[in-house]
Amino acid sequence: MNYNIMLIGFMGVGKTTVSKKLSKKLGMPEVDMDAYIVAHENKAISDIFAESGEEYFRKIETECLVEIQKEKGKIVSCGGGAVLKDENVRFMKDGGVILLLTATPQTVYERVKNSTDRPILNGNMNVEYISELMNKRKQRYLEVADLIIATDGKKVDEIVSEIEKELEHFMLTQ
Repeated sequence: MNYNIMLIGFMGVGKTTVSKKLSKKLGMPEVDMDAYIVAHENKAISDIFAESGEEYFRKIETECLVEIQKEKGKIVSCGGGAVLKDENVRFMKDGGVILLLTATPQTVYERVKNSTDRPILNGNMNVEYISELMNKRKQRYLEVADLIIATDGKKVDEIVSEIEKELEHFMLTQ
């Protein structure tokens, strides 16, 4: 395949879980950007945020995205805020299909409520805050996405099958 499948969306929508399953189904290598950044920096993301701040994290995120995009034929699970920078979106669209996964704030809360590695939610682990943050990012996600798949109430296999159909249709129309 001469393009990458870039999974985007808010934290907890299922990007990492879906990318692993999609990778097996399509026989494409999978890259989790957060794990890539952790390996690159040799630090947990929460430590990067605590020690160096979000601005530094976003800079590293861009550098890692550039590295990842040098090769095609991968499924890339992007961090929730990766599309906030225009520069990142340009890199993603250069040889990539941007696929937005969505979920309701309640679904996201249920999926992340016991997580300790979500620095953006520290001290704000509730549906209201998640909803507020999702609403701030929603328009951006919709603007940059080539394809959109809702994940609420679906099994991973259902989501992967839906992605396959949407990708096939998308590629036929390009």
